[in-house]
Amino acid sequence: MQNYIIALIVLILDQWTKWLVVKKMELGESIPLIDDFLFLTSHRNKGAAFGILQGQMWLFFIITAAVVVGIVYYMKTYRDNKPLGIALGLILGGAVGNLIDRIFRGEVVDFIDVLIINYDFPIFNVADSALVIGVGLIFILTLFEGKKKGEA
Repeated sequence: MQNYIIALIVLILDQWTKWLVVKKMELGESIPLIDDFLFLTSHRNKGAAFGILQGQMWLFFIITAAVVVGIVYYMKTYRDNKPLGIALGLILGGAVGNLIDRIFRGEVVDFIDVLIINYDFPIFNVADSALVIGVGLIFILTLFEGKKKGEA
């Protein structure tokens, strides 16, 4: 149950922040939060991460549906593994957050804009952050699991 609560928190935070950006900012408007590093920029994305696969909505619907089914299956199968459950909850919330945008807006609302030295990182949102953190946790957990098996 805790994993679904994590997913719900991510989903609510994601949709609330996107709603604020859509209602309070003009498309393309950028507000500096930390000079030369972090900006709040109203952006839309009809593709996947980094703007790839623009306009392939049906592909995203199918992939997201498969991901959601797989995550729910793993949440039930590995319900005693709390770190994995947290990671899966983050991924589930992020996947559903961006799916809602694609269904109801036809595009994903992005707004977190980071400039690292001279590289303007692709603009992202709360759902994207949750997805990356969740996948990163699974990667770390997999490394530690592999190390434990190697020691045994």
